[in-house]
Amino acid sequence: MASTDYDVLVDMGFDKERAALAVKKTGGLQGALEWLEETQDKPLKELVSSSASALDEDDPNAEPPALKIGEEAHSLVCTDCGKKFRSEAQASFHGEKSGHLNFEESTEEIAPLTEEEKKAKLTELRENLAAKRSTMSEQDKINKKKNEEIRKKSTKESQDIKEELQKKEQIKEAAAKRREKVAEIAAKEKIRAKIAADKEERRLKAEKEKAARDGRAPPVPAAASPVATTSGPSSSKPASAYTETRLRLQTTNGNVQKSFPVDTTLFEVAAALGAESGFEAQSFVQNFPKKVFDQIDFGQTLKELGLVPSASLIVR
Repeated sequence: MASTDYDVLVDMGFDKERAALAVKKTGGLQGALEWLEETQDKPLKELVSSSASALDEDDPNAEPPALKIGEEAHSLVCTDCGKKFRSEAQASFHGEKSGHLNFEESTEEIAPLTEEEKKAKLTELRENLAAKRSTMSEQDKINKKKNEEIRKKSTKESQDIKEELQKKEQIKEAAAKRREKVAEIAAKEKIRAKIAADKEERRLKAEKEKAARDGRAPPVPAAASPVATTSGPSSSKPASAYTETRLRLQTTNGNVQKSFPVDTTLFEVAAALGAESGFEAQSFVQNFPKKVFDQIDFGQTLKELGLVPSASLIVR
C-alpha cells in the first residue's frame, strides 16, 4: 500500500496534528514541508485556531482541501515567477507566501516527488532547522552576556551611590559629634567660671567679716581691666573673638569668595561650594602654612582648623 503525504511526514518525525494540518493547508508533500518550515516557531494551538477562523469566515482566499483519491490533478503555473504546482492548494500557498497573484492552468502534469527527492527535501529541511536553531542559540548567548553586563554595571553603580551616601552620612555624624563636644566643653567652662566666681565672692565676704571684727577697713576688690578706647593704641583681636571668617576658594572654574560662621564645618563649606559652582570638593589645600585638609577633616569647624579670620584654599 502506497504511503500518503501525511504518512511520509509522520515518518519524518513531525507531530501528527501538524502534519495533518500541513497537508490540508497545502495539498502536497513539497508544499507541506515548506509550510512546516515557515510555521515551526508558532504554537500548534495558534495554527489550528487560524485555520478554523479562515474556514468559519468563508474567506475566498482560503486554501482548498488536498486532492482526494481519484480526483483529476490540475497543473497550475505562476506567470509571475514560472513556478508550477500540482494543485490549487499549493498555488494558493505560494501566492500567500510570495505575494504573487497571477496563475494560469497548464496541460503539463507534474510528477510527484520520488523517494530520493523526498529524502533530499527532508535532509535539506533538517539542515535548515539545525542551522536556524544554532543561530538562535548563539544569539541567546550574546543576549545573555549583554544582560549580565548590564546587571553588573547597574549593581556597581548602585553600590557606588550607596557608599557615597554612607560616606556623607559619616561626615555629617562626625560634624555633629564635634559640635556636641564643643558645646559640652563650653558648658563645662561656664560651670568652672561660675564656681570660681562663687568661690571668690565667699572669700571676699569672709575677709570683710574678719576686717569688721578686727576694726579694720574692708579690703578693696581688684579693679577690672580698663576697656580700650579709640583714642588709645589699637590692638588686633584674637582669633577667638571673630564670629565669621572669609574664605577665598580657588577652583578650576575660577575663584569663589564667601564668608562663613566660624563654627561652619569644612563639609558644609564643600556642600555650599558644590551648590553654587557645581564643583565637588574632595580636599582643600592651604599653601601657607602648608596644610592639606581631606575628608577626614571635613567634620571639623573652620575655627578648629585655624582658618579664622580669613584663609585662601585650593579646592581639589
